Amino acid sequence: MLGFIELRTASIWCEVSPQTQKVSISYRKAGSKESFRTIAYAGKLGSEFNPINFRLVGLDFNTTYEYEITAISPSTQKNYKAAGKFTTTDLWQYRKNFPDFTFLAGSCAYFNEPAVDRMNTELINPHTPATPYGGDSSIFESMAKEKAAFNIWMGDNWYYREVDYSSGWGLNYRASLTRKLPVLKNFLKAMPHVAIWDDHDFGPNDADKSYQLKDESVKVFKNYWPNPSYGQDGEGIYTKFSYSDVEFFLMDDRWFRSNDKVQSTIKGQPNTEKRMWGQKQLDWLKNGLAASLANFKIIVTGSQTLNPLSPWDCLQNYPVEFNELMDFLANQKVTGLIFLSGDRHHSEIIRIDRPELYPLYDITTSPLTSGIGYVSGKEVNNPSRVDGTLVQVQSYARITVSGAPRERRFKVEFIGTKGEKLAEWSVGETELKPK
Repeated sequence: MLGFIELRTASIWCEVSPQTQKVSISYRKAGSKESFRTIAYAGKLGSEFNPINFRLVGLDFNTTYEYEITAISPSTQKNYKAAGKFTTTDLWQYRKNFPDFTFLAGSCAYFNEPAVDRMNTELINPHTPATPYGGDSSIFESMAKEKAAFNIWMGDNWYYREVDYSSGWGLNYRASLTRKLPVLKNFLKAMPHVAIWDDHDFGPNDADKSYQLKDESVKVFKNYWPNPSYGQDGEGIYTKFSYSDVEFFLMDDRWFRSNDKVQSTIKGQPNTEKRMWGQKQLDWLKNGLAASLANFKIIVTGSQTLNPLSPWDCLQNYPVEFNELMDFLANQKVTGLIFLSGDRHHSEIIRIDRPELYPLYDITTSPLTSGIGYVSGKEVNNPSRVDGTLVQVQSYARITVSGAPRERRFKVEFIGTKGEKLAEWSVGETELKPK
């Protein structure tokens, strides 16, 4: 898998079997006749789970490299090889206009393992057999064909089962089993990948900061996702990165999170003890937004943020943090802000108007393969939903940022399993500035 790639560094991830005794990566500029540079893995091997992250440095920017990973297993008298290519990002600052680019985003990827699977219980009745919860995984083959700069996994990237929750072995087993699925092979190599988590790839359903294996869970995340960084002071997995004129703030909505059932208000006032992101992470976010010069600032988080009618976890149910963030955005006059979320098992775009300021949008994209979460009750006719954006089938988001300086547009397309367009919406940078 291609991990985070920038101007002069690249992360290449792989996992090898317990029988492997030596692993190395060789790389050079694509098409050149220069000698390969080789890095031998110096870490421990021979465990049941052996994820490896090769970090290549000293690369040239805007350059395509070819690489080959070699795994040696003397016991089988075989050498295994895996090859691919990647391209470093371009040094455009002070030299060129903002590069146009496309990226992908999606959440909620459930892969069936019949012995321990949950079922689509909504379909269970005396006359209809239950169906597997995991849907059509060919969506990843469609995603692999996209000409995208990178993909963002937005949580529930695998689903821990009841048999996984209580041991570090179980957490590693689920991550490793998911990563080796053949249907993911081409997609993982096709473009760089970054990730956040949500409850199902952090721990049990609706898991919060009390999860007893959170320290083990974060180790698994770091081993299987070569992100730019992971939290501050060893806490959580939040990080940020920039691409062209867009800055992405990847939030951790689990590590510091109070349980959803903690009261949101006490005696009519916001409960200061109920937190989703935690004060340390929220301060990090606010400082990052204040410093950012990007035309578009994207807050990527597992739970929805703006939906006033959501019956499930949403940042609005954590009013201390929601109010603090809204006040900061208004007082600081932060421009170009968009939320990008997952979790809900359907896709939609929520709009919240702010007097004398520009509207805020929350783009929710879900699920990749999990069961569909159909909207019901008041949400069916949610007045905050942008017309024509509700998608209640498997989908991912294809997002394109393009246009001349001061005329940049942020276009969102929800794409189905076979690459068909299901909905489209866009917003210009001038529409995301105070009136």
